[in-house]
Amino acid sequence: MSVIFNCDTLDLRAFIVLMELSNFRRAADALNMSQPALSRRIQKLEATVGAQLFQRTTRHVAPTAIGRELEPLARRLLDEFDSSLFSFRDIGVRRAALITMACLPTAAFYFLPSFIKAFNADFPDVRIRVLDLTANAGVDAVSRGEAEFGINFMGAGSSELEFLPLGEDPFVLAALKDHPLMAKEEVEWADLYGHRLITVDRSSGNRTLLDAALARANLKINWFFETTHLSTSLGFVEAGLGISVLPRLATPMNGHPIITTRPLRAPALSRTIGIIKRRNFSLSPPAQQFVDRLMQQWPDDAN
Repeated sequence: MSVIFNCDTLDLRAFIVLMELSNFRRAADALNMSQPALSRRIQKLEATVGAQLFQRTTRHVAPTAIGRELEPLARRLLDEFDSSLFSFRDIGVRRAALITMACLPTAAFYFLPSFIKAFNADFPDVRIRVLDLTANAGVDAVSRGEAEFGINFMGAGSSELEFLPLGEDPFVLAALKDHPLMAKEEVEWADLYGHRLITVDRSSGNRTLLDAALARANLKINWFFETTHLSTSLGFVEAGLGISVLPRLATPMNGHPIITTRPLRAPALSRTIGIIKRRNFSLSPPAQQFVDRLMQQWPDDAN
């Protein structure tokens, strides 16, 4: 969705309250305005967006698909506006702000919390909202403006987005520590034949990347179990159901009591992790500070 122009915060507040109450009379009362005034604000916003935001009947108001798509962006804009107003009330207090990012679940679960903890120690007033989304959904969230930036391995080929590489995230083999393949220092793809393999399904960007790379290497791997999320495949490994190929970021970074990993070779495959943001879009100062630190401190052992 394009960035909203020619509307003010009252238009957005009217939209959000009507989304929540689904009734013009109750929404108008909550906003302390007349129903005609509320209708004019909704009509103004619809004219700005160029699409109908609500389906209206005599008894019910329901959002359209465009209305539902607009809601998270409108909430973020209002949240950032309110945070800015609050910070200006006391000029002597360090400015509060909100950073909203879209992050791969693999990075959000293991790597990102420790980085945010260090960032928050230096910037305690900066609030952070993490949308832990799949690669495709993360690209969409950044493109629509629901997130200022994203941590992703997709988006490099988009004309709407900039991709700033952080580093390589190799695919590794994860298995129980006593699995026979863990006796090797490195494992080749050919070694996987005959073992029950666990992977994510074809809705995942990681699976698309893997399948394409293996096809180029003229390798065909028969997967036995498929899951939607990488974390679930790791749970299957913990249960002893098989072995899994997954990005190193998806594995515990400080060791695991029963699971270990090995590099995969012949061929060695990896995904490039990077920052994605809208092209020609300036990040807010806190978000830019966050991204700059991430670019500097992305750990070697995460790549």
